[in-house]
Amino acid sequence: MKIRKENSKDRSEVENVTREAFWNVYRPGCVEHLVVHNFRSSPAFVRDLSLVVEAEDSKNIIAHILYCKTTIQMDSGGHKDLLMLGPISVLPKYQHQGIGSALIEHSMQKAKKLGYGAIALTGNPDFYHRFGFSSGSGFSLFYPGMSRTEEASFFMVAELSEGYLANAVGTIVEPQAYSVSDDAVHEFDAKFPHKVKETRPGQLG
Repeated sequence: MKIRKENSKDRSEVENVTREAFWNVYRPGCVEHLVVHNFRSSPAFVRDLSLVVEAEDSKNIIAHILYCKTTIQMDSGGHKDLLMLGPISVLPKYQHQGIGSALIEHSMQKAKKLGYGAIALTGNPDFYHRFGFSSGSGFSLFYPGMSRTEEASFFMVAELSEGYLANAVGTIVEPQAYSVSDDAVHEFDAKFPHKVKETRPGQLG
């Protein structure tokens, strides 16, 4: 397994890997491949942390991880910089083999070397706790649009530099590239081979 930085020639393959990884998982079809596409033209995109995994027996890309820059809108009126992780994609036939975990660990180490102080994400706590992520509310950081009295267990944060988030009480600013319309997804998805959208148990409402 080889982990390397994504280059411009990888873009279509990475978007297809993302589409395959998320198709019908959280909703019929998916939006994540468009999110990845949009981030490449966003000033928030961190190119040094857009990493791919190549299969051992070929140079085919089987996984990808993306990070972007964002901020905390602090209650005190200021801002504090941090990273946001995701999407992370692994082709279905390579899932549950430790590839995603290795990619997360490698990328977090690289982010720390690059001088970033903390990472936020939205995801499954049972999976991300093993990498040092914990509830954002434990850092007095909150997800936009939700009451602070409501526990948003899907919103998690990890410090890369101990104490970086001390006294940084506030709300995470979610980068605009994460928001995509149904019409934009439909138009973008038409560029890919046809896949059947299915409603499955466990999808988001």
